[in-house]
Amino acid sequence: MECVYILTPEEHVVKCLISDFDRPKPRYTRAHLLWTSELPDGFRDMILKSPARGFIAGETVLSVDFFPRESHLFTFREPSSFFTLYNPECRNLVRDHLEDLAKKIVCVCVCLGEYPTIRYFRAPNLLHEARVLSEFLAKNVQSELDMYAQNHRDFPPQSNRPRGVLFIVDRAMDLFAPTLHEFTYQAMAHDLLPIKEENKVSYNVKIATSSGEEEEKEMEIGEEDQVWVANRHRHMKDTIERLMADFQKFLGDNKNFVDSGSSTSLYAIRDMMASLPQYQGQKDMYSLHLTMAQECMGIFEKKNLPDVALLEQSLATGIDENGRPTKNPADSLIRLLDDAALAPPDRLRLIALYLLWKDGLLEGDIEKLMRHSQLQRQDERVLRNLDLFGARVTKQLKDSSQNRNSTQKPKRPNSKTMDDEDGSDFSRFVTAMKTMLEDHTKGTLDPAIFPYTKPELVPGGPMGGQENVSQASLRSAKPTWARSRLSVVEPRQRVIVFMAGGATYSESRACYEVSKSSVRDVFLGSSHLLTPNLWLNQLQNARESRRFLDIPADRPKKEVPKHLLEPDPVPKAVAPPQPKPQQVAPRPTPSPAPPVKEMGGLKVHHHPQGRYYEEDKKKKKKKFGVF
Repeated sequence: MECVYILTPEEHVVKCLISDFDRPKPRYTRAHLLWTSELPDGFRDMILKSPARGFIAGETVLSVDFFPRESHLFTFREPSSFFTLYNPECRNLVRDHLEDLAKKIVCVCVCLGEYPTIRYFRAPNLLHEARVLSEFLAKNVQSELDMYAQNHRDFPPQSNRPRGVLFIVDRAMDLFAPTLHEFTYQAMAHDLLPIKEENKVSYNVKIATSSGEEEEKEMEIGEEDQVWVANRHRHMKDTIERLMADFQKFLGDNKNFVDSGSSTSLYAIRDMMASLPQYQGQKDMYSLHLTMAQECMGIFEKKNLPDVALLEQSLATGIDENGRPTKNPADSLIRLLDDAALAPPDRLRLIALYLLWKDGLLEGDIEKLMRHSQLQRQDERVLRNLDLFGARVTKQLKDSSQNRNSTQKPKRPNSKTMDDEDGSDFSRFVTAMKTMLEDHTKGTLDPAIFPYTKPELVPGGPMGGQENVSQASLRSAKPTWARSRLSVVEPRQRVIVFMAGGATYSESRACYEVSKSSVRDVFLGSSHLLTPNLWLNQLQNARESRRFLDIPADRPKKEVPKHLLEPDPVPKAVAPPQPKPQQVAPRPTPSPAPPVKEMGGLKVHHHPQGRYYEEDKKKKKKKFGVF
């Protein structure tokens, strides 16, 4: 029997493969190998020097060593990458980890058929130790891509699509985005609700059945959920209006169902839907999102988040809700820190934003704010560890240096557009990623902050139009005037952004928005996705000892399971089947002897010459006549 193996290129996996053939009787006659990524030479040598060599019929590299999360979003499911890259105790792990990340990024490029130009983030005024992280990772990716292209002459495939661009950035590019409260549906739900993020994204919700009873059900949230896909990037206000409008449309199609005037809340709408037998297919889906939206808005009001959001936006943008530069926000900060409705993590986020806006605080001010907000000593580590990302945490009283945020602060949108949530005062902040992508589409992205790994190959210098050149050979490319006029839809350029250290849902939304507003397809990738709570937790432990961090490199080395190394059990000798004995038909039971003696006097035959019975002579009458 032949076997198809789907394997990751790891040492213990290779040993497991070899164990199937390193035995007196191999388990399979032939092996077909499918690798998730390129197999290192050392592991290939292990196979070639093993008994498995003679049984391998062929191998293919699938280049799928990543996890698609959404249509334009992928992750590596490695939250520990945060500590490997930024924890000072993990310096000796960074080189190998960057090589591993580079190979996975190359898998994405190969899967998309892209041999992109590569640009990386180089902060002009950050002096922290990890400031060169994006540059080192970008150069690793460039090296791996070039090696792949040399070994695969058919890469990249011929296409008239403009050559793609790969941006390598890291978390230091934007420290505001993971700290702010976001009020678009997806980001707000992941911030405020206990959504499970494991192999799948799910949420437990109570759903009313047609019988009127409630049952708790774990609902998956993904690309198959059309309500989620249509609303996840909308502002929560717009999401609720959309859900209500959809339900009102349903009532219009079912006028005899119920009085629409009685449904005044999202919960009421959800319960009404539950009793509709003709709506069972979408009942659970709408119940999920109506419940999530209602719970988000309940927390929004309970925690007094409207006032919190106004201050957060003023600190992150440097502009208040009236369009004037932010001045003296300390009074609003102290007032909110005194609010009993504000949870400790929300107070910590406010202080962190204030510190970032001020570009550092006096040592005494940090201690006063921590005491006033009644936060614990371990919470203070969140503020202290921001320096690992280039933030200035403390400064002297007479420090005359310029506030670095004055030149880096994101711009406020000049006009209301579809993408700025109707100009809401709660959503004025624009992520650094969106600014980068918009400048790229305009051709105005500063090459000093986002240099190329190979500037010498960019036509016209670093500001040239390399990104618009097709991946196909220039000799085979047709001039613009020779193209068919019927070809109205041109292939869109692909832009891939990889955020080292974790990406946020607001940055994911920015990629979708730029894709929609430009003629490009933007894909975002990261080691993992950050929620504000996860960001605070990882920041708090950013200087923790390695033995408490459960980093993969510190875990016990994976070994081959013992049962794979054990010899195959010798089959027991089976005796040949014995012929079944022929069954003898039972002898018939002998009939009893006839009662000859008893029936001897019985006459059963008819004698025509005699009588059937004898006459009684005594009763014989005389005959009259001549005889």
